[in-house]
Amino acid sequence: MTGSGAADVLRLLDERGWTLAVAESLTGGLVAAELTGVPGASRTFRGSVTAYATGIKHELLGVDAALLAARGAVDPDVARAMAEGVRDRLGADWGVATTGVAGPDPQDGRPVGTVFVAVAGPAGAAVSPLLLSGGRAEIRAASVTAVLALLAAQLQDSPATGGPGRGPEAPEREEDGE
Repeated sequence: MTGSGAADVLRLLDERGWTLAVAESLTGGLVAAELTGVPGASRTFRGSVTAYATGIKHELLGVDAALLAARGAVDPDVARAMAEGVRDRLGADWGVATTGVAGPDPQDGRPVGTVFVAVAGPAGAAVSPLLLSGGRAEIRAASVTAVLALLAAQLQDSPATGGPGRGPEAPEREEDGE
């Protein structure tokens, strides 16, 4: 079921002529599913990378291997790099990312519920640290809500002009029929 958060961010993106790409770890595709559940999402949503394995964060998203080796995948700088990497690799104006520990066990010295969500846009990046409670499903759902809220806040604070994701140099987009 699609929440208003996804519809709100897609509306804001569309009004401003911007595009979005998503990089997910602990949410495993839930952010992309939430976005694509909204009719017309193809106007602004370029795609996503589910980088669940740490090595994929480096290989596909360009997260620095030394950073990953030193701090692990659950780190604010990793979240920022994931958002910047997916934005760059998918040719979008905005990139968002989720990384964290949904459980049942701690990871990289971080307790269950430690999550970092990030947004990268034309003016830079923002990261929000979270310490969530509940079971695996609740932590993942709260992470989706948090990253969409962070994106909405960043979009509302940004000037209303489109960028490279909509310009003539933008890669061709395949429509989903919406």
